[in-house]
Amino acid sequence: MKANQTVLKEFILVGFSSYPHMRTFLFVLFFGLYLLTLTGNLAILGLTWADRSLHTPMYLFLRALSFSETCYTLTIIPKMLADLLTEKRSISVPGCGLQMYFFLGLGGTHCIILTLMGYDRFLAICHPLRYPLLMTNVVCGHLVVSAWAGGFLISVTETALIFGGSFCTPNLIHHFFCHMRAVVRLSCLDSDLTELVVTMVSVSGLMGTFLLIIPTYVFILSTVFRIPSAEGKQKAFSTCASHLTVVIVHFGFAAIVYLKPEGSGGDDTLIAVPYTVITPFLSPLIFSLRNRDMKNAFRKLLAKRSF
Repeated sequence: MKANQTVLKEFILVGFSSYPHMRTFLFVLFFGLYLLTLTGNLAILGLTWADRSLHTPMYLFLRALSFSETCYTLTIIPKMLADLLTEKRSISVPGCGLQMYFFLGLGGTHCIILTLMGYDRFLAICHPLRYPLLMTNVVCGHLVVSAWAGGFLISVTETALIFGGSFCTPNLIHHFFCHMRAVVRLSCLDSDLTELVVTMVSVSGLMGTFLLIIPTYVFILSTVFRIPSAEGKQKAFSTCASHLTVVIVHFGFAAIVYLKPEGSGGDDTLIAVPYTVITPFLSPLIFSLRNRDMKNAFRKLLAKRSF
């Protein structure tokens, strides 16, 4: 038990205060990326809703992914942008708990939906004749609901573990949002044990979903390589190329954050930027630019408006 136990009402987010001369530049950079991220995700949501040809399981999953990603960025980036413009970077203890709950829940949901998208592509390429029976829009909807339930089940478990006890001073969170590792270190209880448990839960969820994606692409690639024509191979693999790219980017940046050994050095604030800002920016960009159906739907929408 730590000696300086007290009842805290708020935390101070240290954030980017170590880089005072770069705060204006960082605000402009992050604000620009955030606007582009919102625009990309809202465009995907609008196109997949307006174009009836995109009312298929593949694009229902993409719509769910874009929606979860929009909510995910809303939990962190607006507060981060506001803190870059002010000297008072405080957040109440309940507000911190809510931010962590939604951040972890939406992050977990995002990972599960990416896994389900891999399973959807596996069925479409490896079992094309049975695909319409196995993956209907109703089944897709049930899977998306399960993804949200699974993500927030993990989230409520971790948040309850961290906020179940009291916190000790100083109330400084060395991050730009309520990251679980940064907050759990302020616990008056055995923070090392709690940090180990919540880290293991997060790493298990992250690695578990990633390890489920790997076999789907092993089967997909083995099926694609058996297609005799080069055109057939290209057409089959083009349907999952954007998903594979996003998986590599998402899990690659997440691994840097969650698998970084304790005491290995490096600024946790800067290390988290690719995972919380860059990845959400790249995801809609990849799905839009590398997807022929999305580009065709956009052209049709522009043609209708011109007409």
